[in-house]
Amino acid sequence: MTTPAEKGSSALFRVEGHAQGQSRMYLAGRDLYQTTFSGAPPAPVPALHTLPRDVAAFTGRDSELRRLLHAADTTTPEVVAIHAIDGMPGVGKTALVTRVAHLLSDRYPDGQLFVHLAAHTPGQPPADPTETLAALLLGSGVAPQHIPDGLETRAALWRARLADKRVLLVLDDAASRAQIEPLLPSSGGCLVLITSRRRLLALDGTVPLPLETLPPRQATTLFCSLIHRSVTEREAEAVAGIVKLCGHLPLAISLLAAHLAHHPTWDIATFAHEFATARDRLGELEAGDRAVTAAFDLSYQALSADQQSFFRRLGLHPGPEIDAYAAAALDDLPLAQARRRLNALYADHFIDEPAPGRYRMHDLVREYARALAAGDPDDDRERAIARLHTFYQYTSEVAGCFLNFVPLEAAASKAPVAVPQLVDREQARAWVRTERPNLIACINHAALHRQYTRVIQLTEAMDTFPSEENHWQQDISLHETALTAARHAGDRISQANALHHLSWARSSASQYSTAADLAEQALAMYRSLGHQLGEAKALHALSQMRRLTGQYEAASDLAEQALTLYSSLGYQRGEAQALLALSWLSRVATVELEAANEFAEQALALYRSLGHRLGEASVLSELRVIRHQSGKYEAAIDLASQALVLYRNLGNRYGEALALQGLSRARGAIGEYEVAADLAEQALTLYRSLGDRHGEAEGLQALCKMRITAGDHETAAALAEQALSIYRALNFGHGEANALLVLAQTRHPSREVETAAELLAQARALFQSFGDYHGEAEVLNSTGALLAESAGPGEALIAYRRALHLARRAKAPLEEAQALEGAARSQIRCGQRQAALDDLREAVAIYQCIGAAEATPAAAHLASLETERS
Repeated sequence: MTTPAEKGSSALFRVEGHAQGQSRMYLAGRDLYQTTFSGAPPAPVPALHTLPRDVAAFTGRDSELRRLLHAADTTTPEVVAIHAIDGMPGVGKTALVTRVAHLLSDRYPDGQLFVHLAAHTPGQPPADPTETLAALLLGSGVAPQHIPDGLETRAALWRARLADKRVLLVLDDAASRAQIEPLLPSSGGCLVLITSRRRLLALDGTVPLPLETLPPRQATTLFCSLIHRSVTEREAEAVAGIVKLCGHLPLAISLLAAHLAHHPTWDIATFAHEFATARDRLGELEAGDRAVTAAFDLSYQALSADQQSFFRRLGLHPGPEIDAYAAAALDDLPLAQARRRLNALYADHFIDEPAPGRYRMHDLVREYARALAAGDPDDDRERAIARLHTFYQYTSEVAGCFLNFVPLEAAASKAPVAVPQLVDREQARAWVRTERPNLIACINHAALHRQYTRVIQLTEAMDTFPSEENHWQQDISLHETALTAARHAGDRISQANALHHLSWARSSASQYSTAADLAEQALAMYRSLGHQLGEAKALHALSQMRRLTGQYEAASDLAEQALTLYSSLGYQRGEAQALLALSWLSRVATVELEAANEFAEQALALYRSLGHRLGEASVLSELRVIRHQSGKYEAAIDLASQALVLYRNLGNRYGEALALQGLSRARGAIGEYEVAADLAEQALTLYRSLGDRHGEAEGLQALCKMRITAGDHETAAALAEQALSIYRALNFGHGEANALLVLAQTRHPSREVETAAELLAQARALFQSFGDYHGEAEVLNSTGALLAESAGPGEALIAYRRALHLARRAKAPLEEAQALEGAARSQIRCGQRQAALDDLREAVAIYQCIGAAEATPAAAHLASLETERS
């Protein structure tokens, strides 16, 4: 006799005794039966087709179905095929294998068996494999008296019964390898499909198939099929919102759809709104004895007490993902232990791993974890969140040190027990990019719970990150949050800091007027507090805003004030920034190229002494422009190339776009038009990907010039109009003047003389308002070319002479040579041959000196004129 079945056994029955004479004894549930036969006992009726009914509303899972059906096609007589479908509760594992089993039933004529292993059945322990084997053997036709007692002998008999047979075996809701292994066939020709909430890592020879939630479209289709009504176009958006709030989890979708299916008068949009605004959303996801919370409870209760606590702590994390360091901070654990616990939760499908070492909870699982965590003492939760914030703040400060080329001692916070070991700028940038959503979530969480000091600290730590990506709108929101927090805390220094940072964020979003107003507020507050470094930074910011709106005189004065303050404070990085600003202003506003070069060289020396490679790249870009304007194109190419390498090594995409644009201009100047056009295209693509409107306009203008050179005036005109529209939207007059100039140049070849003349007049007026002699000289050269064809050589010559005067004043050799060449052509038509030859010789000499593309055709023209003369 075997021992009585344990209380709560899940087996169909347990054999209790062997036949004595013509009788047998067995236990079913708690009842003992003895049967006596007058002759031989009847043979057991085989139960080899035990699949549950197919799922009528089964939806989607096309790739998973194909994969499992293909598995049946590739089974071999030598090896049993075992596939484990694992996934979180309610994801549809059983529905999938049931559908697959029905589709494959005719391929396995010897049996299709569905065995429920009850790893997560309410009020019932997981099925004992010994008892499960007894049931399977009885179902296969083995008489009770012939079923052996032990697990191993029953497993051996089961394998023998399946030898040389084609059987499909479904093992549903498995708990572990120990529960599954004895039930597996040993010979090929059989297919085993296992479902489990756990990843069955220890089960050898198994092909895993992790099941994710449904894609949005399939989730919507499932919901619509379950509510048994047509969905209008207006209701489709509401349905999409419902399934999104369900996290695209089939169980949640089915339970919620059941409510609508049984209430045909309910309005879908109203129902969606009520679900979206429900305080206990998990509580809404139940129908009868089925509920999402109940499914989660069964998995949660199987965890150890430590794992349960760890799971609740993870629920407190406000961000979308977590790593082992953040998890260690939350639960106050050593890093290795945090990793082990994350791996355990991953194995049990409480969390997913979307990227190596990055873990994520399903939205409903997160809500469940937070609901459980709400039952923990308030102090415990607050300490856990404080540890998490400290971890993020400290690591942000360390990353900021690398990103800004400052010593690590500048990280002011105390280091938590476990932090990632960032060793260089590349690692720091990768950490920032990965953790940015979590940092923002922590700031918003702190703001929601009125933890104003923490909001300020985390935001200021994030502000050390250079603007290398398109995060302007996020930055604006963050600094507005910090400003509100500083006001609530009565922290005036932090208010001034927030205003200063918000000014730069608004400027990055091309909101120059608002940015200037914020910078002025920051400046006033810093001055009232006697905070000189803050004052210098605000002066520099305000100088930038004035420059971007064409107020060059005010910008220069502010930059000089900032430089004086920075120098008196010994803040070399600020000095370099102010010097770079003054270089740009000297080059553009007063056309003092020697002064601009001096300022830039000083800035370059400072940045290099600080090891600040990003600043160095910025100065190289400015020096490139100075060399270009001076007609030193080869030097400009070299500087642009150096800057491009630096920007790319630093991962700075804004700088990369700027360097590509500069390189395009320099290559175009020496006649490499195809290369220049390609570089301009690359720059424009980068600017657009970054959402940089100002840069986009610059890129459009650069590409426009290349299209003009190639003779594609229609495309060039379209590009110029786009650039003009952007500059006007940004209220950037200098850019508008340049766009008007190139747009006029596209009209000239198509004989739109009046339009071209009007555009040139507008451009010239703008350049004059800025005191830009260089730009005005370009306009006059284009005006001369237009007049030469429309009004005659005399009028053209006047324009060229004015251009020559301004070009020399601006020290712009290319424009000077073009004015001389234009004047020479006009003089030839006026019969002034000797004067023409003199001007053309001078033009050719300048072209050749600066290596301009115009040198060859101008020299050929000069040679032909001299030949004619001789």
